[in-house]
Amino acid sequence: MSADTYFTLKSPSEGVYKEKGSRFLAYAFPVESEEQIKNHLAVLRKKYHDARHHCYALILGYYGERTRANDDGEPSHSAGDPILGQIRAHKLTNTLIVVIRYFGGIKLGVGGLVSAYKAAAADALASASIEERLITENLNLHFGYPLLNSVMKIVKDYDLEIKDQTMALSCEITLNVRISLVEAVKQKLLEIHGISIGG
Repeated sequence: MSADTYFTLKSPSEGVYKEKGSRFLAYAFPVESEEQIKNHLAVLRKKYHDARHHCYALILGYYGERTRANDDGEPSHSAGDPILGQIRAHKLTNTLIVVIRYFGGIKLGVGGLVSAYKAAAADALASASIEERLITENLNLHFGYPLLNSVMKIVKDYDLEIKDQTMALSCEITLNVRISLVEAVKQKLLEIHGISIGG
């Protein structure tokens, strides 16, 4: 992994773990916002409304800036933390794992719970497709039409993605630039007289 990439899930995945009659259903999701997290939790709570615990953990942000672990009524640190540990072990971010527990009548103890939640989360990730994604920044360019060829040469040289463009007498282009190239691309573009760049 380089400084401008991160790993996350390609698509949702599921896992299951059984221990002494208790069933642990695990669901792993790629997420990019608090809203998506709330939606996934709401859907699972509704679907498994009769389950005793809906424990979860998440890591958000390109560099894993935000983390959360929720034990949802289980003893402190016995559920959310082991789930979070699995996300970290796979070096993932923008990932949510929810583990739903159906109690089987036999208490597992804190050690047993830690193992069970860890195993359920690991099972969900075992079948997951993990992908490396680029960390990018959008640059909004404004320039007169005569400068178009000069701009397109830089786009080609740096293999940049054009997200949006309006071509007229006055042109607007939105470029998607990997974070490690942003400064170099800005320098090159600013060498062309008459371009303005917005973030």
